[in-house]
Amino acid sequence: MAILKVNPTRVSLLRLKKEHKVAKKGHKLLKDKRDGLVKKFMTVIYQTRDLRHSVEERLGSAFDSYTRATSMTAAATLNTALMVPNAKIDLDVTVKSVMSVKIPEFKVEKSGSAFSYGMLETTGDLDNAMVKFDTVFVDILRLAELEKTAENLAEEIEKTRRRVSALENVRIPNLEDTIKFITMQLDERNRDAVVSTMRVKAMILAKET
Repeated sequence: MAILKVNPTRVSLLRLKKEHKVAKKGHKLLKDKRDGLVKKFMTVIYQTRDLRHSVEERLGSAFDSYTRATSMTAAATLNTALMVPNAKIDLDVTVKSVMSVKIPEFKVEKSGSAFSYGMLETTGDLDNAMVKFDTVFVDILRLAELEKTAENLAEEIEKTRRRVSALENVRIPNLEDTIKFITMQLDERNRDAVVSTMRVKAMILAKET
């Protein structure tokens, strides 16, 4: 560690002791924050993992149905059927702060029908695909919300980790070493002052005798 460049005086010692106390308190608060963020991050990661598995599975099934529908339906008919959508999605995005981390919240409102076509010229596979896409859409948005939350939490965890490390491995040890150094300097000065006082006293007593 390094000794900070300060004058070895009592005023400096008092100031450094106060700063050391604040640094220790800040270090504890940051560690608690880091632990809380990690706990929240792991919860979000598990939720994201489970939801992603579900979304990927349902999307795969939806695309299978859509692929079968396209193989059995003329391209012109398919394009006409899907040209004018009936469904409407309103997405309201708000942001809340959790331990100084910005967390997005998506509010989704659906209206209308997933079916924007007549069913005489289309196959059941297309109907199945549309239903599956419709039901998985909201979860895709939820997945995006969770993944952005995880990303923001990870960034804040790393920032907090660096600050904890800087305090733990640099600032606090430097303050402690400097406090120890100044204390030794002041103690040495006190000893020198006592010795000098004793010498003067001895000289005075010698002259009197």
